[in-house]
Amino acid sequence: MTRLTRLFTVLLLVLTAGAATAQQGGPFAPRVIVNDRAITNYEVEQRMLFLKLLNSPGDLEEEAIKGLIDDRLRMDAAKDLGIALEPEQVETGMEEFAGRANLTTEQFVAAIGQGGIAAQTFRDFVEAGIAWREVIRARFGPRAQITETEIDRAIALSSQRGGARVLLSEIILPADTPERKAESQTLAGRLSRDITTAAGFAAAAQQYSVSPSRERGGRIDWLDLATLPPQIAAAVLGLAPGEVSDPIPVTNAIALFQLRAIAETEVAEPETLSIEYARFFLERGTPEEAARVAAEVDTCDDLYGVARGLPEDRLLREARVVAELPDDIALELAKLDEGETALLTRGGAPSLLMLCGRTPALGEDVDRTAVRQRLLNQRLGAYAEGYLAELRADAIIRYP
Repeated sequence: MTRLTRLFTVLLLVLTAGAATAQQGGPFAPRVIVNDRAITNYEVEQRMLFLKLLNSPGDLEEEAIKGLIDDRLRMDAAKDLGIALEPEQVETGMEEFAGRANLTTEQFVAAIGQGGIAAQTFRDFVEAGIAWREVIRARFGPRAQITETEIDRAIALSSQRGGARVLLSEIILPADTPERKAESQTLAGRLSRDITTAAGFAAAAQQYSVSPSRERGGRIDWLDLATLPPQIAAAVLGLAPGEVSDPIPVTNAIALFQLRAIAETEVAEPETLSIEYARFFLERGTPEEAARVAAEVDTCDDLYGVARGLPEDRLLREARVVAELPDDIALELAKLDEGETALLTRGGAPSLLMLCGRTPALGEDVDRTAVRQRLLNQRLGAYAEGYLAELRADAIIRYP
């Protein structure tokens, strides 16, 4: 069966599965109004079909509405900056997207048409993404420039010639709902601008942070910079001692970091290639329960004894490349030594997180251009997420 035939089959199954939205007033009645611009029932249904095609997880209707709202805000931001895409730019983007499935644009449009997805739906999706990329470059490109010093420091962390470890303080603000995310983004922006001292950061951590480190004024012990999630490491690389990072979106949270000290080492720990960790999902998720389980184990293998007789999904153990780890898990694991544990709550599922081990990578010749691009992409990604959160917070969104 060819790739194109499989795509046709998937789309026909989508149709027979019945992906219609709960419409009120017909397909072209407004489902959501964003800054006086309507998103219709038809657009929501189209986006649901498209997300189904892309195997997107989660509630498709909820994700469709959220995506369409974000696209309206992205296009409004482009208009405010005077950014208007040429048809050739959009067509090139459509061609690149279709090429991921080894199809031409015409073949891709024909395939999704069999599933009831209009070509304009595909075009609008691509156009919003390209326009947003231009918006972020225009607004944040100059601020996101990577210095040679940052590149040197990043290379040192992944080489055998030298490395660094950092002494950080953190403020973790909740962002598990759209409302909390908007509130935390606004607060994080203010704290990032206003805090100028270690004492001020500690006081803010005690008042606002939801991390266990709040009791210590947000202070974290020394960390090897190479063990941090990439977007956090990129932000820290640009700080001088005492400076506070821009807000950094992580899973269900907004993070701020203050660099207290940085120490370069003559011989670096090898860059971590992958991390093996375990999560034992708790019944109540209290610190007392986590402490009780932690007292029973010294290694990840010991968790199998704790989980004996329980459903298989109570214990998860896996090894993943650091860059592919969920950012909140990567941040907690960076604080742990092998065999140490921490209480982790994500997605309403409290668990005992345990570091099983780290696998180092071998040193290689480094392409400075590639390092610069990686750091730039990480920094622009953080800016983009923060700016979109601001646009959501400022928007007038109504559900008729």
